Amino acid sequence: MTGTPPPGQQTRVQTRITVPDPKIMVNLLGAGDEILRLVERSISSDVHVRGNEITLTGAPGDNAFAERLFTELLELIEKGETLTTDAVRRTLGMIEQGTTERPAEVLTLNILSRRGRTIRPKTLGQKRYVDAIDGKTIVFGIGPAGTGKTYLAMAKAVQALQAKQVNRIILTRPAVEAGERLGFLPGTLHEKIDPYLRPLYDALHDMLDPDTIPKLMAAGTIEVAPLAYMRGRTLNDAFIILDEAQNTTPEQMKMFLTRLGFGSKIVVTGDITQVDLPGGTTSGLRVVRDILEGVEDVHFAQLSSSDVVRHRLVSDIVDAYARWDAEREAQQGQGVHAVPGRTAHGGRAGRRR
Repeated sequence: MTGTPPPGQQTRVQTRITVPDPKIMVNLLGAGDEILRLVERSISSDVHVRGNEITLTGAPGDNAFAERLFTELLELIEKGETLTTDAVRRTLGMIEQGTTERPAEVLTLNILSRRGRTIRPKTLGQKRYVDAIDGKTIVFGIGPAGTGKTYLAMAKAVQALQAKQVNRIILTRPAVEAGERLGFLPGTLHEKIDPYLRPLYDALHDMLDPDTIPKLMAAGTIEVAPLAYMRGRTLNDAFIILDEAQNTTPEQMKMFLTRLGFGSKIVVTGDITQVDLPGGTTSGLRVVRDILEGVEDVHFAQLSSSDVVRHRLVSDIVDAYARWDAEREAQQGQGVHAVPGRTAHGGRAGRRR
């Protein structure tokens, strides 16, 4: 006889998912069942696979979560994707956020393809950032290293150029050392500034045939230059990217934004936790949100550690530094000198679990 379950204990039910194509099932389980094992560790329901059928056993809510996960993973496979553990983790993260966007749609949004490699957003935050670039004239992409701020913006710029939506791409960065200290470096001005622009060149080589880049630059179709070179210009029919914008002063930020001409789009990227300006100098990226918040056709996309697409340890490092910075600011406010990794009481800082 089945009695009433004890308080707090939900009735366990079974949910069945049928996968008609054996090849899809093989992809879904992964090499050596690695995908299946990851899913089992990530959900509360029990998973049993037999033939072409997956049986989920658990509380109704847990089964619904697991069923949605399998539905999204199957959709990815049906769209031609080969499942990876990274794609599963990102799908799980998006479902846990409870958003209306489908992970399968986010992870299959192609921006650029070259030599069999496709550039696409890999997180919900990146998808919303890319959508904002499509829909707004000025977009600020703010977030930590590894969130794809600049890389995705450059992919959108190349896409716009190839679609003839703009006539040229302008990539710029503030050369923080372009003051007195730059004069002590050997070489011409171009050789001195080149190291600051090198990351932009490297990204371009991922997106375009390297042989075409010098020709496009010689024709002025692509321009890579320090921010100081933007002064006094009006930039029409261009896709303009300002990278490392945390190293601009408020005056430089205003100068840059007012270069906007007709038919142009601006994307500004930066990380306000990585300011390299001399002590006491205010970052233009820190204050611009307060100045432009509410201005029509301007969007601020805030990316976070959950949008990091480098080694998954990077997001943990970003979070750890954010906690340490917050702790240090709180201690300084109380007149306590912070020591990395230690609490105000002198003990070791606890790890987040």
